[in-house]
Amino acid sequence: MTSTTDQHITDPQAFLLDLYRAAVQDAQPQYSMAKCLPAPPKGRTVVLGAGKAGGSMAQALEALWPADAPLSGLVVTRYGHIPPRPEGLAQRIEVVEAAHPVPDAAGLAAAERILALTEGLTEDDLVLCLISGGGSALLTLPAEGISLEEKQRINRALLESGAAIGEMNCVRKHLSRIKGGRLGAACAPARVVTLTISDVPGDDPSVIASGPTVPDASSCADALAILARYRIEVPESVRSALQAGALETPKPGDARFAGHEVHMIATPLQSLHAAARVAEAAGLRAHVLSDEIEGESREVAKVHAALARAVARHGQLFARPCVILSGGETTVTIRQRPAGTPKGRGGRAGEFCMGLAQALQGQERVWALAADTDGIDGVEDNAGARVSPDTLLRAQEQGMRIAEYLDRNDAYGFFDALGDLVVTGPTHTNVNDFRAILVL
Repeated sequence: MTSTTDQHITDPQAFLLDLYRAAVQDAQPQYSMAKCLPAPPKGRTVVLGAGKAGGSMAQALEALWPADAPLSGLVVTRYGHIPPRPEGLAQRIEVVEAAHPVPDAAGLAAAERILALTEGLTEDDLVLCLISGGGSALLTLPAEGISLEEKQRINRALLESGAAIGEMNCVRKHLSRIKGGRLGAACAPARVVTLTISDVPGDDPSVIASGPTVPDASSCADALAILARYRIEVPESVRSALQAGALETPKPGDARFAGHEVHMIATPLQSLHAAARVAEAAGLRAHVLSDEIEGESREVAKVHAALARAVARHGQLFARPCVILSGGETTVTIRQRPAGTPKGRGGRAGEFCMGLAQALQGQERVWALAADTDGIDGVEDNAGARVSPDTLLRAQEQGMRIAEYLDRNDAYGFFDALGDLVVTGPTHTNVNDFRAILVL
């Protein structure tokens, strides 16, 4: 029997895209920054920042900060992620671009300039730090004895290893001169207020962008254990420095962080609830599973598929029609490919969608969309992909075997051929993975 809600949703994929847009819109900084801003100080106000949302955060601050109060600084964001400037909004904060997810010379130069801006600060000054996901790669300043090329190699190895974001950032902190609280410590004795958009499970500010402005509880020993776990090689000089504790980060209780404030202005959970409200307004039940889901994308997809099948076939756990929402940060371990095999393209969201489609096996009444809220899934030009009951059938008609595409991590190639990529362009925010499954 078809419900009234079923009849109202004539285009399931357009509906799911509306949910994604609601999640992204809720994470735009102009809607939540004002309540977190302190009053202008007696001295200077210096703005420092890094992340995929850096450009939009800088513009939001420029719009909200009193016009007669001094404001200056430098923020680094990803190439192509500076939003159009609103008419009449004067630029007071410099925004530069660099590479992500693998750092480049532009990011190195920006990090050097940002750290230099902390020189000469006094207790009368205020430092506003704008931090969002992606800042780990964008704010790259390798520790002594590590070249940019070596840092790039280690970063690639971490990205391909399947390590969780907290593990990757633990290593990044200890191989940096600016992350892991070092930027915050360098600002002393000025007052520091960090405004952050979370892209990590649990919203831990010490993990977001590798926590450049907050103390770090992890250790050199932790970083060494992670490198060993994923068999990532580092120069012997670096290994020795880690073993000796010479690359240790500032710890909780460090007096240089006294009086520092951290405000979370947007989080994955808030965005999931924004999408849920849109679904409920359309007459659907909305179920937010979690904003902290981690693990291999294809394995996470299997669990989501089992839940969707239970709802679609038996009305178990949740009654249909409904929407199942989740977020977090899954991982993709790059498989070794036989010589001559085409290199796969894609990211976490696309890999999730391939795993979901394979596990659903054409299940009727189930549609899905998975996308990164920054608008870029991995390093391609798509935000993610979508799945329909006929995804596998259409692939078979084109002679494509989904297992082969999964084997080479080629989500982009698979969904591009089907016309099922989700392409939005940069969204100028970042609250990480967004997944929505519609069961009618």
